[in-house]
Amino acid sequence: MFSPSLSMSNLSGRTIVVTGGEGLLGREFVSHLRAAGATVLSADIACVTDVKKGTLRMDITDTDSIRAGVDAARKEFGALHGWINNAYPRTKDWGLKFEDIPPVSFDENVRMHLGGYFRCCQVVLEVMKGQKDGSLINMGSIYGSEAPDFSVYEGTTMTMPAAYSAIKGGIINLTRYLAALYGPYGVRVNALSPGGVRDAQPEAFVQRYEAHTPLGRMAQPADIVPAAAFLLSDEARYITGHNLIVDGGWSL
Repeated sequence: MFSPSLSMSNLSGRTIVVTGGEGLLGREFVSHLRAAGATVLSADIACVTDVKKGTLRMDITDTDSIRAGVDAARKEFGALHGWINNAYPRTKDWGLKFEDIPPVSFDENVRMHLGGYFRCCQVVLEVMKGQKDGSLINMGSIYGSEAPDFSVYEGTTMTMPAAYSAIKGGIINLTRYLAALYGPYGVRVNALSPGGVRDAQPEAFVQRYEAHTPLGRMAQPADIVPAAAFLLSDEARYITGHNLIVDGGWSL
């Protein structure tokens, strides 16, 4: 967990929802934003809705589920100041090499992930528009703005799924579209694109990845979350439509 510090963005008095809040990055987002003073709801398909305990059961592929979660948060806390689209839905055959991907699988992943972010944005940004206030973050990736380096996967069973690049590229440009559309209402929309996050990957992959990265290591979740707190805070009040890359220099 990330410890609060004097330099932490101040999010006191804000209500923020993190989708995929029970995942690797999601848990860190929730912990850090709470330490920064926010009321944070972890919205995840694995949760049971209990707003007093900070959880919402939410399926981002279902607009009714999203709307129910938003309504529950607003009923309890009055307003919705921040939202992070962080959930990572994917099919069971995720990770196949390009030539082995069934087209129906590609279609389904785009529908769930990019489509899920679209559904969340459609509900949440209209609420923020009515408030004339709010900040939404879409989680992108370095692979949404540049091609993968396939050499880092040599000697492992890993690859970069084609749908992932397509989805994250779409998310980044959707973010720009939404920033332009909702900016006149005082609502900010930004993307946050991490580099690789350490998560029990094969050592051969880790060594190659880190050799490619100027800072010489993969990210830990705690390296990513302060950027989200910044984008959600008043310190970023004049930033919208931006894709903030946090990758240790990988994309240089």
